[in-house]
Amino acid sequence: MEVKLYVGNLSYLTTDDDLRTLFARAGTVASVAVIKDRETGASKGFGFVEMTTQAEAQNAIKMLDQYQIGERPLKVNLAKPREERSSGSGYRR
Repeated sequence: MEVKLYVGNLSYLTTDDDLRTLFARAGTVASVAVIKDRETGASKGFGFVEMTTQAEAQNAIKMLDQYQIGERPLKVNLAKPREERSSGSGYRR
């Protein structure tokens, strides 16, 4: 079962491939997604990496939490479940 990790404090220049390469040091990477702004396509400074096992996920946290990339220490931890959002525009009658 894949384990999703949150990766925060990313440089805005970090790509999916950069994260995949970095996290491959800790084990098998199932998927990677740097989150981008819908309108501009610019990175939001965080992303998610899925590792294939719990052990690999824990190894990635140990190895890469506070790992320096440039001037930024990464924040790596288990991702929290996604919260449900309302699909409306916020307008209520």
